Amino acid sequence: MSSEIDSSTLLSRASQLIDLARKAGADAADAVVVRSRSQSVSVRLGKVEGTESSENDDFSLRVFIGKRVASVSANPGFDLQALAERAVAMAKVSPEDPFACLADEASLSRSYPDLQLLDTTEVSSEMLREAALAAEAAALAVKGVTNSSGAGASAGMGGLVLATSHGFEGSYMASRFGHSVSVISGEGTGMERDYDYDSRLYYAELDDPAEIGRRAGERVIKRANPRQVPTGKDVTVIFDPRVARGFVGHIAGAINGASVARKSSFLRDKMGQQVLKSGLSITDDPLIVRGPSSRPFDGEGVSGERLVMIEDGVLKHWFLSTSTARELGLETNGRGVRGGTAVSPSSTNLALEPGDISPEDLIRSVGNGFYVTELIGHGVNMITGEYSRGATGFWIENGELTFPVSEVTIASNLKEMFMRLTPANDIDRKFGVAAPTFAIEGMTLAGR
Repeated sequence: MSSEIDSSTLLSRASQLIDLARKAGADAADAVVVRSRSQSVSVRLGKVEGTESSENDDFSLRVFIGKRVASVSANPGFDLQALAERAVAMAKVSPEDPFACLADEASLSRSYPDLQLLDTTEVSSEMLREAALAAEAAALAVKGVTNSSGAGASAGMGGLVLATSHGFEGSYMASRFGHSVSVISGEGTGMERDYDYDSRLYYAELDDPAEIGRRAGERVIKRANPRQVPTGKDVTVIFDPRVARGFVGHIAGAINGASVARKSSFLRDKMGQQVLKSGLSITDDPLIVRGPSSRPFDGEGVSGERLVMIEDGVLKHWFLSTSTARELGLETNGRGVRGGTAVSPSSTNLALEPGDISPEDLIRSVGNGFYVTELIGHGVNMITGEYSRGATGFWIENGELTFPVSEVTIASNLKEMFMRLTPANDIDRKFGVAAPTFAIEGMTLAGR
């Protein structure tokens, strides 16, 4: 375990790679190693279906010659000098990119906190197998569950090693553990499927596998014998936290600087304007201790700070990496992420901050409406904001959840949805995107 966590050898190789690139003619360079270690076990109906294990250290070198840039990647064991020379040769014939550059030296992190992202607990394949089997057995024990789609358990770690030609050197590792199960109720055309899962940085904090299984079984039973409901044009829709997190992901996409620069966001002209209902805020914080998406520095060596991306409904920030910021005439806010050989902006620990009302009171306040537990399809246009997705869930009558609903579509425009959103107070911050239950008024529901 210690050899897997110790990044000193990789950091040394990254530094050597930069030195060789400079000697070959690069004006500037950075080298990154994306580390990953994982193992998983999948089971179905009490039998192991698969066991997987992987270890990767993926090197990438990015070199700059004037305004020209090129990137190359390689697996461990490559020839350092050959890779450096190849990258420089590619840069010399690359088209100029006026925005590609390293992060400004003044913005680099010179010290960073220990965010306690790594749990070194040794988890064996046998422990993973037992957890997956326990989750499935608990789900199948729920009366009315007729079959299993499978269960799984996983353990792993990943991290980043980064060195730059202007003096940054750093590395971090984060662990990740997970349990999941998916089961079926009913037979033939009456079958319904549902699932439950948990994912944590620390193994001891995972929900008990049997509890995850029981929740999955109870969820799928509630979906039995769903109905369609009549089409309506002014329906209040309540989003369960599971689907609410995905909706907040749409907000994150709309305020991503890369989308703004490409003019592919419907919020591209809204900086400083109200985009959510007054009183609502979206926060992003990379420095939460044991946060699910925390990082001491970003993919360019810049430490980000907690930002209120949308404050009291008003848009305050874009997610920015260095090159995206330069394109927009701004400065990076430490949200650069390495993806292969590229750097692009992304959120960290993102949250739609909760309101003051309980989810039960929110449902009661609706009277009649639709409570969504699962969304289907990809009918979201991030250029126009048009939103149309298949949905399943439960009908709300007189402030209570009643019968299950399926085969309906909910539609509106994200601009209008953002302004009609009312959050509850039940936020769960154990995922990288956190959101409470929330209601959106005035949606169109297409049913029978």
